[in-house]
Order: sequence, then C-alpha cells, then structure tokens
Amino acid sequence: MNNKISKYFLLSLLLLGNAISLFPQAKGIIYVESKSSKGNELEIRADSLNDLLTHSRKNAVTDAVAKTSPAVVGINVTEVRKVQYRDPIFDDPIFQRFFGFRSEPRYRNYEVQGLGSGFIISPDGYILTNHHVAGEASKIVVTMTNGEKYDAEIIGSDRITDVALLKIKGENFPYIKFGNSEDIMTGEWVIAMGNPFGLFNINTKPTVTVGVISNHGVSLFYDNKVYKDMIQTDAAISSGNSGGPLINALGEVIGMNTVIFSTAQDQKGAGSIGIGFAIPINRIKKVIDLLIKDKTINRNFALGMEVREIDDRIARYLSTNIKEGVVIFSIKRGSPAEDAGLEPGDIIVQLDGNPIMKLDDYFINIYDGIAGQYIDVTVNRNGNKLNKKLYLKPI
Repeated sequence: MNNKISKYFLLSLLLLGNAISLFPQAKGIIYVESKSSKGNELEIRADSLNDLLTHSRKNAVTDAVAKTSPAVVGINVTEVRKVQYRDPIFDDPIFQRFFGFRSEPRYRNYEVQGLGSGFIISPDGYILTNHHVAGEASKIVVTMTNGEKYDAEIIGSDRITDVALLKIKGENFPYIKFGNSEDIMTGEWVIAMGNPFGLFNINTKPTVTVGVISNHGVSLFYDNKVYKDMIQTDAAISSGNSGGPLINALGEVIGMNTVIFSTAQDQKGAGSIGIGFAIPINRIKKVIDLLIKDKTINRNFALGMEVREIDDRIARYLSTNIKEGVVIFSIKRGSPAEDAGLEPGDIIVQLDGNPIMKLDDYFINIYDGIAGQYIDVTVNRNGNKLNKKLYLKPI
C-alpha cells in the first residue's frame, strides 16, 4: 500500500515539475529528502515550494508591466468649442409670423472636459497620445503614476494619423522604449495599458489588460482619419484607453491604442468586444520627427480630379474586365492630375505600390500624403498599365 502511495506521489511530483517548466523565470528549487529507513518516502520542503510558486507567478507579462507602467499617464483636457445659437425671442415662430424675420445667428464658446491616456517616450518629458484626445485642447493636465500632475503643452498634432506629441517640464522621467512594429507576430502576447473611464482620478496606477495580436497590416478609413497598417488585438480596450501604449512581452511599445469596436451605439461610453486597434509605432516615429520639426503636417493639397469606385455598370461602360479599383471620372485643366498625364477613364490600381481595390483604399493612401510631395500612381488605361507621378499641390 505504501509503495502504491509513493508511486502516485512520484507521478504527481513529475507532473508538477513539468508544469513548473512552463515558467522559464521560476528560480526556486524543490529539495527532496529521504527520512525513512527504507528510502521510499519523499518529503518536499514547504518553504522551498512556496518560493517556487511565488517565482512561477512572475512571468514576461508581469515583468513588462512593472517595467513600463511608471511611464503611462492619465490625460485630462479642456477644449473650447464654438456653438451657434439664435435669440429665443426673435427666433420664436409666432414672432416671425408677425414681424417676418429671424434673428441673426450668434456664436458663443463653451468648455468641454475630456480624458484619455498617454505614455512618456523620453526622459525629458515628451509624451505620445492621440490627436482626438488632446490635439485641439486649450488646457492639458497630465497625471503620473506617483500622483504628480503636470501642465502639458502641445508640441504638434496630426489629425489624419491621429497622433499628438506633448511635452511636460522636468527631467529624468520614466519612459518606454520603442519596439519594432514591423517585427511582430500574429498570436504573440501584448499588453494594453491606459486610463479607461478616467480611473487615474481614483487610482493613479494604469489599468492593464492582456491579449494577443489578432492581425496586423489592417488599414481603416474611419472618422476622416487614416489608420494605416494597424495592429489588431483582442486585449480589452475601453473608453479612455485612447493614447495608451500597446506593449510586447519585452516591455517595448509597439503601438498606440486608438480604435475600439463596440455593440453600443454610443462609442464614447462603450467597452471592447474583443476588437481593438493600435497605430504601429514605426508609423508614429515618422510622424514624431515631422511634428518636432514643423509642429504640424500640411495635408492640404489639391489634385484636380474626381474619382469613383468601379462597379459593374462602370466596367461595362469602359468595356473592361477589371472589377476592382477606382476610376478617374473627371480632371480639371491645368491641375496636378492633368500635369501627371492622367486621363478620365483611367483606372487607378496602385498608389505608392499599395493595391487600390475600393474607394477606402484610395482615401487611405491619398489622405496620408503630405503637401509638396509626389505620389506614384499606377493606372490601367485600355488594358495597359502606366506609371505616373502625381504632385500633391499645396493649397
């Protein structure tokens, strides 16, 4: 009987050892001593097992959180908006019936409070967040994990990429190192951190959710913003998480949490349904350089052409078998489009080497352009592919 118990105990011990091997950072050691004269009874030292279990709770995720959380900040903003109104007396229908005129519209300013997340990217206090969080704010207050508050200034902001760069005064701030968003894998663990629902005002520790990279290289044209090559994750992202970092298991930022999809009609009060997106950090780094240099990115340019998404009716009219793409509908004389050698009826199939399958693809690649630069355009004209350079003329 004792031999049978010992065998079961040994089997359990082996299974425990295999389970513990899944935690590469476990540093504890199981000490086994024989105290029976027959040598067939085993005893595990309880203190060593407790040490082992404690170490096994620590893993790459907990280490990454401990490493990066001091650099995550809560952001409270005040934004001044202009609203139109009319005099309630002169705009009354009865008054208008008798006197036959309406009051002129008037405007007044009112303040709107908002919140979001951000993260420090340098020891001298540069902070990344979303344009829709702080890009048009008149006052910005940043809350650190130690409870300290700082007034922040906007260094620069870009509405199209939804990136804003802030700065607080000071030095030796904790910061998060950049990773490489081009070196990511579908299925790898990621950590979303931020300030959902303004919880920084209650507890200055950032909220942490964990998930995997569900997809990457996803491009969206949403709310007149270009979300290009986005990282999709199932890590729970809620309202207020916008601007927070998406961290890999090495404690490096690979993206900035931005967009969530919810079943709720009001997205602002919504929670995640397992579909969230982050702007890749490699794309953000290019924007940062431009914002530090010029404080803004000039996206105001003219092309001088109208386009439509190709469909069966247009394809029949053009006598083409092409079913996907964007067709040039009209071109203004003397415009950059005419100067580039484009013609009505040309079907745009690529922009800067990116395939154009539908109208959103066109907007994503055109709106991402910068005034004064050129964009490579590949068109199909009567079955022949032609490459053109289109100038984005500043306006």
